[in-house]
Amino acid sequence: MVARKPLYYSVFGLLLTWGLLTSQLVWALEGLRRDAPQRYEVVPGDTLWDISARYLHSPWQWPSLWRANPQVRNPHLIYPGDVLLLGTCEGQPCVTLERGQGVVKLSPQMRTVPEREAITPIPMDLVRAFLREHRVVEPDENLQALAYVVGGDNQRLISGAGDTLYVRGELPERTRLGIYRPGEPYVAADGTRLGDELINIGEARYVSSEGDIARVEVLSAYQEVRNDDILLPLEDRELSDAFVPRAPLNDVSGQIVAVPGGVRFIGRLQIVALDLGTQDGLQPGHVLRVDQQGELVTDPRTQELLRLPDTEAGLVMVFRPYNQMSYALVMQASRVLAIGDSVRSPAR
Repeated sequence: MVARKPLYYSVFGLLLTWGLLTSQLVWALEGLRRDAPQRYEVVPGDTLWDISARYLHSPWQWPSLWRANPQVRNPHLIYPGDVLLLGTCEGQPCVTLERGQGVVKLSPQMRTVPEREAITPIPMDLVRAFLREHRVVEPDENLQALAYVVGGDNQRLISGAGDTLYVRGELPERTRLGIYRPGEPYVAADGTRLGDELINIGEARYVSSEGDIARVEVLSAYQEVRNDDILLPLEDRELSDAFVPRAPLNDVSGQIVAVPGGVRFIGRLQIVALDLGTQDGLQPGHVLRVDQQGELVTDPRTQELLRLPDTEAGLVMVFRPYNQMSYALVMQASRVLAIGDSVRSPAR
């Protein structure tokens, strides 16, 4: 007679085999971290980039790993308290969501779900603060044609909050206005003008007009307002919190052309200007690799000058593309980055 193993041993063996197979499938995904958590509870302060980096060596591959659960409301949004589970979907590694409801019991008959804010792709407060201060005028728009300050009350040359300004040019009525001062023009390496930076120095509101002269009231001022400063309707500063880190659909290559604020050396979470924009296919959330040019060395035998291969130095994520240029946030920097470093599509 052949002795039969107890049923629980057979079940244990099946579970163990399934676990090993699942593990092999999970680690088979190129770029998945070996220390990726099987279960992760989202905490306040997390960003989508942070979570992607917990699971992947290349966070821009997140869309290939994430499987939104259609049974939950807003399946593409992730909230603090949600639980992410690493497993397999149709034979492929994936991360799925267990929605944490945040339910508070008030009585046997009533429950309430506190309103929660979804986690953001990147530190959006930093980005929003930057966009309050910086704006780009496209190169085909003439700065000289924009409305500008011609004077203040009582012949003031410098004005501040609460003062009245007189502005010449076309202004929309009943609109909040930004007061701007031209910064440095953005120029590509070949001399192509990419756009003009405007630095926000305050806000104003339209009061009245006579002919081509408008009267406006300064509501706030971060610097003194001077004659020849420019007024424009405030642009929509709302950014979508739903964009995700991903590689561009097409191969692109360009350069870091400027660092707003005049910083020379660039590190993580600093903002850079790129000579690529929507005309190159860039969208918010697109991730680009930063390369630094290899050094020139002398061949010890032939005495030839040789250029060493470029070195990968970091990653940037586009958050505000314009037509010919974009603002991007440095997400990783293994070296100090600099103006002139090249950017390109990362390996998919």
